[in-house]
Amino acid sequence: MRRFLVVLAVIMAVVLFADLPGGIPRSETFIANALTGRAANPTNFNVWATWVWQDRGIQNLLLEPLWCVEYATGKIINALAASGPVYSKDLTEVTFKLRKGVYWSDGVPFTADDVIYTVELVKKTEGMGYHDQMLQVVQITKIDDYTVKFKLKEPNGRFHTYWLDRWGALRPLPKHVFEKVKDPLTFNFYPPVGTGPYVLKDVDQGGYWTLWERRSDWQRTPTGMLYGMPQPKYVLFIASGTVEQQILSMAQHQLDAADLTIAGMLAVFQRVNTARAWRKDFPWTVNIDPAITGLAFNTAVKPFDNKDVRWALTLAIDIVEYAINAFDGAVTLSPIHIPLTKAYYDMFYLRMDSWLRNFEIDLGGGKKFKPYDPTAGTRLAEYAKKRGYKVPSDPAEIRRVFGPGWWKYAPDVAEQLLIKNGFKRDKNGKWLLPDGTPWKITIITTTNPAHPSYRNAFAASQAWKNFGIDVTVMTTDALATMGQKGEFQVSTDWPAAEPWGAGADMFRVLEPFLSDYKAAIGENAPWGNYMRWTNPAMDEIIKKLRVTSSDDTSNLINLGIEGLKLLVAEMPGIPTFNYPGVIVWDEYYWTNFPGAENMYSQPYHHWPNFKYMLPFLKPTGKK
Repeated sequence: MRRFLVVLAVIMAVVLFADLPGGIPRSETFIANALTGRAANPTNFNVWATWVWQDRGIQNLLLEPLWCVEYATGKIINALAASGPVYSKDLTEVTFKLRKGVYWSDGVPFTADDVIYTVELVKKTEGMGYHDQMLQVVQITKIDDYTVKFKLKEPNGRFHTYWLDRWGALRPLPKHVFEKVKDPLTFNFYPPVGTGPYVLKDVDQGGYWTLWERRSDWQRTPTGMLYGMPQPKYVLFIASGTVEQQILSMAQHQLDAADLTIAGMLAVFQRVNTARAWRKDFPWTVNIDPAITGLAFNTAVKPFDNKDVRWALTLAIDIVEYAINAFDGAVTLSPIHIPLTKAYYDMFYLRMDSWLRNFEIDLGGGKKFKPYDPTAGTRLAEYAKKRGYKVPSDPAEIRRVFGPGWWKYAPDVAEQLLIKNGFKRDKNGKWLLPDGTPWKITIITTTNPAHPSYRNAFAASQAWKNFGIDVTVMTTDALATMGQKGEFQVSTDWPAAEPWGAGADMFRVLEPFLSDYKAAIGENAPWGNYMRWTNPAMDEIIKKLRVTSSDDTSNLINLGIEGLKLLVAEMPGIPTFNYPGVIVWDEYYWTNFPGAENMYSQPYHHWPNFKYMLPFLKPTGKK
């Protein structure tokens, strides 16, 4: 197949497509930006061994999980699984029933052998994702070609959740491919095969784009069986350069979906009359996203191993100014390590409100300080009102839209905490470490200017510079890899793993902090704890969650609150605001996107659920 006519321009990050490859009609192609940017290793599709920019079509088109969370509806999708897991009464055994009739894209049937081999390979190969979790398996029994039973070392009613996808899961790998590989950690899995509805068509060797084609046998995939044929014949993911370049691409109808900045979104609206966002009015952004954004401290390196230092950096942030700098105030603040979606606001925040108001930190010398500011959301709403945006008048609604509160901007208290630990200022007011050397912080973040990770980085940099710290922001395509390996001081990877988005169970948020998973610098840490922070009290909470029934809502909430309180007290990472998804769609070629008024699916093209959205899109017929 011919390469893009503008490959040179793409490599220069000028991604305005005048044409598609030969034989690829634009009217049959869905083009989206790659959220995590250019793939540094573009021909590596081995998601089981390392980070390979899986949102460029790997998790969202190529692979199917056993189960997938659809947080827009609060339902669980049975994908490669035929039904939910069945546990024994003592939670030491669990049975998976698999969907019949599914085939890998190379024509080999998907069976129980693939699931069994996945566990066996991951379990024996240190360094593969979910290696530690699969060590819980002591025996696997193949009941038949579509039924597998696991025996566990100890009770764990959450074992199946390692296979539950919502951006991150142990997805079954193809036994017939990996059993021929000597080293699964260095294997590129190229060209890849999958159980999803698309197969790889072509990939840019520079990592700027990945092109997928709908399988001719899409009926033999879970997506096809559940929802029908995905409408686009082709899907192109592209690292589409700067926000300005994405705006120009949308203006030329050469980009159907993009994650933009607020300013970028408004610029598109001015130029493209077929463009829209998830909401049609302010704050426009997706507020159902089950992710909390913010900052992650590497607690394995000094001075971030010190709780007082972490709290000082928190209190050096004026969150209203921070939110304005990051997203023009179109965010929902959260003082706790989960997003304040309606469900989590009701289940967790309201039960923690009194505790947050009375929570104290120790300043030394018998002095205490209450850091919580319950007015932060209201102050953010006042800013939006002054900007002329439509803001609710009901105080309770303001708290839900803009957040109930956050941590006080208290640079004087932050100073006391640092001085207590041997820090001091030089004659110019710049902070010095306890050893007398200048305090320099490097924040690592993504290269995508529209990503909340990027926006958090520069907002934090400005806040800490104002406080007297020398801060550098390093943008890198290797953000996830560096975080996983602990090669950073402060990262804008999330300060905690995302909850599932449905139900009261905080297991997914808290389990990465288990001491058993703690990794040294240079080793792969579990996603959700790149901070490398652990605590014996958290271990006990996690162990209790493992043996708590998923139907025991009251105890799940109580245990979740215990864990969230501990994260607040220790602050290994700073939660800032719900993921503000500035998703913009151009309806020139495709319509029926899942906006706020038509919320049949999560709205992102980079999520695993994207493949389940595609059958519902409607082509306009425009050429």
